[in-house]
Amino acid sequence: MATILPTPPKVGMVSLGCPKNLVDSERILTKLRADGYRMSPDYAGADVVLVNTCGFLDSAKEESLEAIGEAIAENGRVIVTGCMGKEAEAIRARFPQVLAVTGAHQYEEVVGAVHTAAPMPPSAFLDLVPERDLKLTPRHYSYLKISEGCNHRCSFCIIPALRGDLVSRRPDAILREAEKLVAAGTRELLVISQDTSAYGLDLRHATYPLKGGGEVRAHMTDLARELGKLGAWVRLHYVYPYPHVDQVIPLMAEGLVLPYLDIPFQHAAPNVLKAMKRPANEAKVLERLAKWRAICPDITIRSTFVVGFPGETEADFEYLLQWLDEAQLDRVGAFRFEPVEGAAANALPGHVPEEVKEERYARLMALTARISAEKLAAKVGRTLPVIIDAVDEDGGATGRSQADAPEIDGEVFLRDAHGLSVGDIVPVTIEDADEHDLYGVPAGR
Repeated sequence: MATILPTPPKVGMVSLGCPKNLVDSERILTKLRADGYRMSPDYAGADVVLVNTCGFLDSAKEESLEAIGEAIAENGRVIVTGCMGKEAEAIRARFPQVLAVTGAHQYEEVVGAVHTAAPMPPSAFLDLVPERDLKLTPRHYSYLKISEGCNHRCSFCIIPALRGDLVSRRPDAILREAEKLVAAGTRELLVISQDTSAYGLDLRHATYPLKGGGEVRAHMTDLARELGKLGAWVRLHYVYPYPHVDQVIPLMAEGLVLPYLDIPFQHAAPNVLKAMKRPANEAKVLERLAKWRAICPDITIRSTFVVGFPGETEADFEYLLQWLDEAQLDRVGAFRFEPVEGAAANALPGHVPEEVKEERYARLMALTARISAEKLAAKVGRTLPVIIDAVDEDGGATGRSQADAPEIDGEVFLRDAHGLSVGDIVPVTIEDADEHDLYGVPAGR
């Protein structure tokens, strides 16, 4: 007689915010799947829904609250986790129906809340450990979180209040995870944290033994070098321009690490940087950019900037535009300053009117779009390595060059791509370009 297994509960997940939140969601779902839970792609099929919230900006908080409200309306059984977990009282005041509220990277707490809300029926057959971690990203690229928290106290940011001070993972543990990801099909590792450059500072840059022999220091440069030996693309995000970042550029020139740095400069005008409580050495940064490009000519620099910060004058903004014109950054994102509850910048004088913020934002984006278009036009005629993200039935494909992070930067659109598969890394001859994207054909076709 056949054994009829009890039906395990299903869990739905809404993951908002940055890639660091996405990694948290993957860890939570991996643990739940190991406990026997199934995943639901929609509200209707879920026994409980997790909403992993973002709380960096007030607009992000409102998006998180809207997601909670939608989950309650569509399902009714909702557990909230993530950055907004620090504001549990506010969440419960607006949504008293929520079953539980936990904070950022509190994995055990949220898993425990799921066990309480949707208990697993007792069955030895359902207690299965997955072969590998559950991923919310495609198989061919993976986010690799190397630390939590941040030691900076930028006046516009509340991340330390949400996620605490820097806590670095051991480098040997990071490398073991990376090895498993590559073995499972990952072709690109996206290194993330709140401050990648500060990695290992709390560990006093101690040295740890590696499983196969040798040792590795808990330091960004050493970790990047070891990751580069695994055979996958290694992309560094959220890198503050500390002096030791100079040591990573030769690794890029050697091909161990992608020639790509995501550096959140935020502004260039000394007065604004001081008000932001960030280093005001914009002239030295320009010198370092020139040195980096001399060592690794293909290096891509991506950054983000805030416009309309309290006290930002027209002269400050013009300074920023002139700095950007000289810096010639490859990829630039910008956002208009908005007050965030708990941020010190809220109390600063000289708040900029919304219409001025909009006008400055438009001018900045127009300048950076022109710079981007010129830089991409210079790539026409070159053959570049491209990782394939999607293949369509008509023989086209979409991929990314080494200068493009997924869902952040531009894309490469391919024609005559028959025979390619997602995750392939192929040489592509660039035929055309616009402000953000490239167009080409696999080399030799």
